[in-house]
Amino acid sequence: MVSIKARHRQIVYSALFIVAASVCAFAQAKPPVVFIPGLTGTELVNAKTGEKVWFRLRRAKGDDLRLPISPNIAANKDGLIPGDIIRSIKAGLLPRVDVYGGFLTALETKGGYREGKWDAPPPRGYENTVYIFAYDWRRDIVENSRLLIRKIEALKRRLRRPNLKFDVVGHSLGGLIARYAAMYGDADLPAGGSASSNWAGSKEISRLVIIGSPNEGSPLALRNLINGFPLLGIELKLPFVQDLSKFDIFTIPAAFELLPAPNSLMAFDDSLNAISIDVYDPATWTKYGWNVINDKDFAKEFTPAEQKAAPAYLAAVLERAKRLYQSLDLPVTAKTPVSITSIGADCKDTLDAMVLYRKKDGAWDALFKADSFTAPDGRKVTSDDLKAKIYAPGDGIVTKRSLTAATIAEADGVESMFLPGSTFYICDGHDKLPGNEAVQAKVLSILTDRK
Repeated sequence: MVSIKARHRQIVYSALFIVAASVCAFAQAKPPVVFIPGLTGTELVNAKTGEKVWFRLRRAKGDDLRLPISPNIAANKDGLIPGDIIRSIKAGLLPRVDVYGGFLTALETKGGYREGKWDAPPPRGYENTVYIFAYDWRRDIVENSRLLIRKIEALKRRLRRPNLKFDVVGHSLGGLIARYAAMYGDADLPAGGSASSNWAGSKEISRLVIIGSPNEGSPLALRNLINGFPLLGIELKLPFVQDLSKFDIFTIPAAFELLPAPNSLMAFDDSLNAISIDVYDPATWTKYGWNVINDKDFAKEFTPAEQKAAPAYLAAVLERAKRLYQSLDLPVTAKTPVSITSIGADCKDTLDAMVLYRKKDGAWDALFKADSFTAPDGRKVTSDDLKAKIYAPGDGIVTKRSLTAATIAEADGVESMFLPGSTFYICDGHDKLPGNEAVQAKVLSILTDRK
């Protein structure tokens, strides 16, 4: 029979063992991590004045978020450069809103990571360090993917670790940047898309964790380009975020690259019958009245040189967005050298389709919310009718269908773009996913599992 003192010692020893195991897990050497925020999740700063242009309530008169427009997408640069990741936002008397600060704090306090600097990595060791990839979220996805690879390569040289590989965590648009980087490394888009990938980025990246990424794009991006609402990404439901007009968004390549992937857009007519729409054909934009070039205020918003270049720019940015999806349209297999895990939500009504119908004056109207309307023949289309057609499970911004690339997978005859069991669902809104404790715990469990 065990004595009370012996039993007490066993309990104490067991408790000490658990504590020691937890400390070891916390302190164990883990590969470095790169975190990539989503669209609008990085500050943009005037390179000359150092003034923050995004995010702030009021900007200097000479600063806006528009990029120059020309058919040479890579050359369309302005004077803004990336600053820090947006950790939180405080607007007037409103409560402070967490953006990415909570996620980074969790990596530090619960995962044992420290934040490192790309140009000055920790003098001792390279493990347990997280690097923030702040980037100009307006620009081309492939351009930012290639920049990511170059920064990792430069960091490896500084660390004198040529064989070092990184874990990469990307939220929303950041997940698409990470996917392209892993698949193609520092290479531009293949001509005409791609039927295969050499996974060139596997020299730098060992695993990806993508959170709420729109792998098939979103009809919200189309809505934003037509109407000028907040960009797909950080929608905080606050008036100041709705500060980008359709003319602003027209100049931003990333907005076009978040359009629904080719053959994935679901659209219906006024009888709620499915119709086919090619959003990558400039003629489609003109036909339905979406082309801002034909807007009565276009000449007031752009210079004569920009007006002349606009048609060729639109054709070029649409073609590049289409080729991007063709390059990403590849199933992940067991032989893929980079492990990919997706985390998202499927508990909120999320825009998944649109309705197109002619109004009495003959003009086309594009519906992106379940507002009842009267068809030209007098039929009443109710809000409930529309809800059943245009909403699907998701996180309020990205549908489950887009998260899992289900349409692309079905067309390719595979079960999923990702391996079965590699997608996890946690109920929360798109912008709140990084701050969700269950998401943070799942990410940390993935990063520390080296099996």
